[in-house]
Amino acid sequence: MSGAWLDHIRWTEDGLVPVIAQEQGSGQVLMFAWMTRESLALTAEEGYAVYWSRSRRKLWRKGEESGHRQRIHEIRLDCDEDVILLIVEQIGGIACHTGRHHCFFRRLHDGEWQTVEPVLKDPKAIYDG
Repeated sequence: MSGAWLDHIRWTEDGLVPVIAQEQGSGQVLMFAWMTRESLALTAEEGYAVYWSRSRRKLWRKGEESGHRQRIHEIRLDCDEDVILLIVEQIGGIACHTGRHHCFFRRLHDGEWQTVEPVLKDPKAIYDG
């Protein structure tokens, strides 16, 4: 596959593009992350999500430690060409490093953040076990 499709994306000054991972079937928004040109190309090539970790300053293959990989079904680009939407199968049912199905587990209620989603697996068991 030619890399010309990557030229249509409006990258940030840092060479990044924001990415939303959405679960195929349920439509649940699982997480938000960033990608570089290289990580997006690898995602398309390998068929599994490869993000850019801003804190570690390196490629991050989703699930490389936890086993909770994201198999790609579709890659979409928004109308402004500056946000990527991944339609994924969340392998293992856990997308969040906190052990939850998705990363958006807090809801604002009366001026306070309330946790509204359960932990499915203790993160210590995921990353230390």
